[in-house]
Amino acid sequence: MSSCPCGLPAPYDECCGRLHRGEAAAETAEQLMRSRFSAFAVGDADYLLRSWHPATRPAELAFEPHLRWKRLSVVATGAGGPADEEGTVEFRARFSRRGRAGEMREVSRFARHEGAWVYVNGEVRSSP
Repeated sequence: MSSCPCGLPAPYDECCGRLHRGEAAAETAEQLMRSRFSAFAVGDADYLLRSWHPATRPAELAFEPHLRWKRLSVVATGAGGPADEEGTVEFRARFSRRGRAGEMREVSRFARHEGAWVYVNGEVRSSP
């Protein structure tokens, strides 16, 4: 895979791939959001579970077999910078399911846990 699914211009291996492999950590809530979208796009359940807050993390994660995540657009961010402890990211995620295009919109909450950004939960604003 050449370009990163997260929407930034860098190649996947140099962008979110580094986070997925544990070579780097997200510096902001937005960077974690982008890396989690990429993890959904490439099917990296281990990274998704590792980057989920332990209080809200599911025991396991299964991917829907006919769902393909296509494109991420960050709509807004609230806090979530390198010096913050909490943040929010509102995004639109485009997908295809059995060849039909769809979009979801969510406001995700992030927090620092043991020094690292983690996903806490999200409020879906529109769904498939």
